[in-house]
Amino acid sequence: MKSGLVVLVGRSNVGKSTLMNTLVGTKIAATSFRAQLTRHIIHGVMNNPEGQAVFVDTPGIFKDKRSELTAKLTRKAQAAVVDIDVIVYVVDPTREIGTEERAVFGMIRYINKPKIMVINKSDLHYDDKKHYAEYEKWADEFDEVFHLSALKGSHITPLKNAVIDFLPEGEQLYPDDQLTNIDNYFWIAELIREKIFSVLDKELPYSVSVEVDNVEDKPERDGKPRTMVIKARILTDEERYKKMIIGKRGMKIKEIGLISRKELEQSTGTKVYLELEVEVDKHWVERL
Repeated sequence: MKSGLVVLVGRSNVGKSTLMNTLVGTKIAATSFRAQLTRHIIHGVMNNPEGQAVFVDTPGIFKDKRSELTAKLTRKAQAAVVDIDVIVYVVDPTREIGTEERAVFGMIRYINKPKIMVINKSDLHYDDKKHYAEYEKWADEFDEVFHLSALKGSHITPLKNAVIDFLPEGEQLYPDDQLTNIDNYFWIAELIREKIFSVLDKELPYSVSVEVDNVEDKPERDGKPRTMVIKARILTDEERYKKMIIGKRGMKIKEIGLISRKELEQSTGTKVYLELEVEVDKHWVERL
């Protein structure tokens, strides 16, 4: 039996969370076309007959905009590569190599562990992957290089097999029925935050978080279906962003609530009642 920790590293928005969800086979980490969505060290467990790989999703390296949030996320990413068994370095060939990319590459280059490069977005036309050749020049620095699409789930099996091959022998780190280290409250909060960025796109800065205060599972009774009642708060650090999240006549917060509720119902197979509020909290970053 093989087992171990496999860290997913890369700059912001290259598809690390999408790749982890695909490898595990279910949605654990929030994903978005907005950079810096991942803020916590999230584990996703992949089991197969030969062993267990625990993938560690990390915040992206994001050096262009310095802030308390960015600095904290970078420190988390750097800490996550310590005491791991395999490194999976994810790159996006549609983006040129720059300061952020070189920072990530420098962070892992001399770590004496098996290293795999994943060149993502293999489903795109070659003309869209303008910087593909630049990344291929780094191939000799890695034990394996894979070309795949995390979003489409294509060419994933060879990567899975390579990860297991590189892991040391050992006992399972998680029981078979546990796929992640995050609890239900955290998962719901991340899903809602994903939908906030989906609805508001680039209107809203990164200064937003979600805290779930209560989840009540009401059983089926008197002909009424089982219902999950969720109360959550959207936190931001300025009044103007609060108004933006709520929207004119509350239209934005209604849309966020609607699409969050629909995905929650699809994921849980349960009717969901979602109560959302928006608060200004200038200190939410300190709690990360």
